[in-house]
Amino acid sequence: MNHIWAPWRIKYIRSPKHNGCIFCDFPKENRDEERLILYRGKHAFVIMNNYPYNPGHVMIAPYRHVGEWEELTDEELLDIMKLSQLTIKALKRAMKPQGFNMGVNIGCVAGAGVKDHVHLHIVPRWNGDTNFMPVIADTKVIPESLEEAYEELKKALQEILKE
Repeated sequence: MNHIWAPWRIKYIRSPKHNGCIFCDFPKENRDEERLILYRGKHAFVIMNNYPYNPGHVMIAPYRHVGEWEELTDEELLDIMKLSQLTIKALKRAMKPQGFNMGVNIGCVAGAGVKDHVHLHIVPRWNGDTNFMPVIADTKVIPESLEEAYEELKKALQEILKE
């Protein structure tokens, strides 16, 4: 059996789990750094995925609790798309990915961890980020902590917004 040393995971294991909707509750708490909220738009916000596929994996969600993509207002859709452009610029600046996967999970069968609140995923990709570890060993290695990625992306967003 292979063992991967991940002492930072103990914080998650011991912490109480959130029972509500993270996309509704977290923005109301005004603890953006702790909750990994990178940016707030008028109708939507950018939050880092606490269980990322790759470093820099973010989600963009409307503030309003809505479970179906087609039920989003024009203002929410526009804000989500504009925030996706801003986020991609920041990811390119901070992490220099060679590509991106973007997608919306709607409903449980689509893999949505939060099934009743639509959100857009942006996953940065690099050549070789799918290597023998996930393919052969069924193990994904995330080489950067969430806190480090948050700081990098927050700094890049602030720089872009000042331009």
